[in-house]
Amino acid sequence: MTLNLNMAGRHALVGGASQGIGKACAIALAGMGANVTLMARRKDVLEQTRAELPAPASGEHRVLVADLNQTDALAAAINELTAEHPVQVLVHNSGGPPPGTAHEADPDAYRRAFQAHLIGGQTLLQACLPGMRAAGYGRLINIISTSVKEPIKGLGVSNTIRWAVASWAKTLASELAGDGITVNNVLPGFTDTERLHGIIAGRARNSGSGEDQVAQQMRASVPAGRFAEAAEIANAVAFLASPAASYINGINLPVDGGRTGSL
Repeated sequence: MTLNLNMAGRHALVGGASQGIGKACAIALAGMGANVTLMARRKDVLEQTRAELPAPASGEHRVLVADLNQTDALAAAINELTAEHPVQVLVHNSGGPPPGTAHEADPDAYRRAFQAHLIGGQTLLQACLPGMRAAGYGRLINIISTSVKEPIKGLGVSNTIRWAVASWAKTLASELAGDGITVNNVLPGFTDTERLHGIIAGRARNSGSGEDQVAQQMRASVPAGRFAEAAEIANAVAFLASPAASYINGINLPVDGGRTGSL
């Protein structure tokens, strides 16, 4: 049997697509033939990214300016998009909560994170579900974190909210499988993005060490001995979005160079 990675005729909505992992996912999916809608808050950067995508076989790539924290505006924007252009692949990705300890976090930090990652995801999913069901083909792929397997020190709010998203996804996986829809989570390890650079800078400030020293310590904790490139995370997302992954459902997939110690 030939490995079917053809995404021609599929419409993918990719969150956080202006940079990092989200941008890499958009490039990967477009390279497989999908029509891609790039979603983030900065229209100028989204337009630059759209110009970098391979042209689809038919149709066009689009941009959608939206903020996951603004539920009403998000719902209006996504419903307008899906009414005209049904979505079959939803890559739920956004920037993670700021670092810090769990016990010192302001309660509003938890509320904001829950709003963006869980409520925002639910808003997107409900708008995309009719198109997925009509096509008999749907993929919800959440970009979360290896913290759903092992909490990461200094990311208290993120650890908490990522678990909520993972549990939401696992529940959806059993509810939607009969409609030809799969729900999976990709768990990036240390990936060379702006967020990682911010985490390194924060650890350096807190420890009194240099950023290069902190980065080296982090690399040393990875059996592969290096940070991931965003494209390496995107490769896993693209496979899960493809027809070849039709029987993979309800999983947490670490893409971390072997760093996570648990199964």
